[in-house]
Amino acid sequence: MKYLVSGATGFIGRKLCQQLEARGHVVVALSRRGDVLSNGEPTLALDLTVNDPSEDLLYGVDVFFHLAGIAHQQAPESVYEALNYRATERLARLASAAGVRCFIFLSSVKAMGSPVSLHMRSEGECTVPLDPYGLSKWHAERALQQAFSDDEMSVVILRPALVYGPDAKGNLQTLSRGIRWGLPRPPRRGARSMIAVEDLVALLCVIAQRPPVGVHLWIACGVQSYSTQVIYDLMRKTSGKGRGIGWLPHWAWWLGAQVLDMASGQQSGSTYEKLFGTELYSSAAVLADTNWTPRVMLEHVIEDIASPRDADS
Repeated sequence: MKYLVSGATGFIGRKLCQQLEARGHVVVALSRRGDVLSNGEPTLALDLTVNDPSEDLLYGVDVFFHLAGIAHQQAPESVYEALNYRATERLARLASAAGVRCFIFLSSVKAMGSPVSLHMRSEGECTVPLDPYGLSKWHAERALQQAFSDDEMSVVILRPALVYGPDAKGNLQTLSRGIRWGLPRPPRRGARSMIAVEDLVALLCVIAQRPPVGVHLWIACGVQSYSTQVIYDLMRKTSGKGRGIGWLPHWAWWLGAQVLDMASGQQSGSTYEKLFGTELYSSAAVLADTNWTPRVMLEHVIEDIASPRDADS
């Protein structure tokens, strides 16, 4: 089979391309700058905010994995809209016109807006997102649902929870670095659904093998949720440090988070919510509709995530 992958050199894209090639499939890999994949092969350079893939590039493609997007950075709202929303809708229309069998869009649970309670959320429990990233994903989802409800091309929208694994950047690496610098044990607050990159890639492959008819929207998360304290304890354990001491009072954590928000220009409360907020999601729908089952737990890969090379090299 022939697959096209946008965002091929991203954290998830690299793992997906590697898995698809290992299974003997033809992979057309796109990235904004034309960087190389893990095996050293170059990708096709294509800035999707400026140019669309040509008809020749889409010819014969069975499944289009659209992973490209802007996430973990500060950017103008117009940039989020251009790539995460407008380009997604445009690419799906081009794919349908070219006869692509299935278009898979990697959205995010952030498209569901902020949680209004502490219970586990399903696909329909949404509020309109207030941040540019979540809003752009939400607009893209709605555009796909409205435009392709009667289309022959299968459209699958996946909302993964926080994706973790070796070489991932972001909050887990920041926490790992903090532990090596003597960060005290965080208070026992909050919980967050997460998913291992291996499980997410496995789900993408399952969908590609047997694309469902029509438009489907699924949440994807792992078998367990984690608090910052639990992740901290796992990182301490795997590094041989033993259990940390929680000498910093809760109010000091809140104050420190506010300072970090001001220093980084983020909205007040952003850092605290990342550390101690509760965001729980359910994968019940995708588990019922496919033969995919998440198998990886954070404990299985924490050693690679917490390795000093990840943050100090």
